[in-house]
Amino acid sequence: QAFIDADRWQQYLSGVGTSLIATALALILGVALGVLVAMVRTAHDQQRPDRRKNPVLGLFNLICKIYVTVIRGTPMMVQLLITSSVLLLTSRSYTMIGILGLGINSGAYVSEIIRGGLMAVDGGQMEAGRSLGLNYLDTMRFIIIPQAIKAILPALGNEFIVLLKDTSLITVIGGKELLYAAQGIMGRTYEA
Repeated sequence: QAFIDADRWQQYLSGVGTSLIATALALILGVALGVLVAMVRTAHDQQRPDRRKNPVLGLFNLICKIYVTVIRGTPMMVQLLITSSVLLLTSRSYTMIGILGLGINSGAYVSEIIRGGLMAVDGGQMEAGRSLGLNYLDTMRFIIIPQAIKAILPALGNEFIVLLKDTSLITVIGGKELLYAAQGIMGRTYEA
């Protein structure tokens, strides 16, 4: 009754599709934010100690540190409620608000994953690239990043799984995904 009658399986299928789309969009947003934050934090950490530090980079690094600390230190539910009730109060597209909240949360975690992968590569690799005449960007592109990807990919896979699980929280702010469809069917059939 809860799955076959009245073609209720189509509601479940629609909910699964929405959950997968929300996960993919949140991961894309999270990776974009994460790469940006990781680049700023890694560039700041790799400044030469014998030279004067760049104050603009220091300011951006401070902003990125605050973002990562606050987002990783607060529960996802609180972030979604703040996003829907305070920041985007006039919007009624709750699924998109949920995707935005999930993406912002994922960006903080992805930035630390990428930063950890980049910092895991031995510092001698950067020196080797520079001694071969490559500039900073080419050294990162051809030497550092290919080695860091081995450390980054498994953790990014885990982040995708966590995001897929966290999409159920979108229902709390009114988004329509798999849990919403299941709760609606349970309310009509009284079968969990």
